[in-house]
Amino acid sequence: MFAFTGIHKYYISVTQIEYVQDKQSVQIITRVFIDDFENVLRARYDESITLDEKEETTSTNLYIEKYLDTKIKVKINEQEVSLVFIGKEYDLDVMKCYLEIENIENIKSFEISNKVLFDMFEDQQNIIKTKINSRQKSFILISQNDKAVLNFN
Repeated sequence: MFAFTGIHKYYISVTQIEYVQDKQSVQIITRVFIDDFENVLRARYDESITLDEKEETTSTNLYIEKYLDTKIKVKINEQEVSLVFIGKEYDLDVMKCYLEIENIENIKSFEISNKVLFDMFEDQQNIIKTKINSRQKSFILISQNDKAVLNFN
C-alpha cells in the first residue's frame, strides 16, 4: 500500500508557445508548480511572498515578471525579443503565467532558453511545446542543455 502526500518529488514546468500569425503575436503559457515557484521567489527576492490570490501583495506580479524575464529568453530570426507579462492564474497546485511577444510578422528561426527553477532544483526539467508555422515540436530542457532552436526555411 502506498501513501500519497501533497509533496511532489519531480520538478517540471511546461511551456506552450504558439505563433498566431493573424495577430502577429507569439503567445506563451508557462505552467509551474506553485510551491516551487513560491520557494524560488522567496529565496531570491522576499521571504514573505505568498502565491495565493487571497494573500498576495501588489508586488507579487512584479516579482514573477522579474524572475521570468531573467530566466526565459527568446530570439526570433536571430534577434532577442522582449516578452510581455500578461498575467497569471492559479489552477489547483499549478500557476499559469501568460506571456506574449508582439509585432512578429514572420518566423524563420525561433530560439528559446528556459532556465526557470534551474537555480532551485538541479533535476528540474522544462518541457517546451511549440506550434509555429503550423508545425508542432516538443523539447525537454535541462540545466546542462537549456536551449531549443527551430528553423523554418
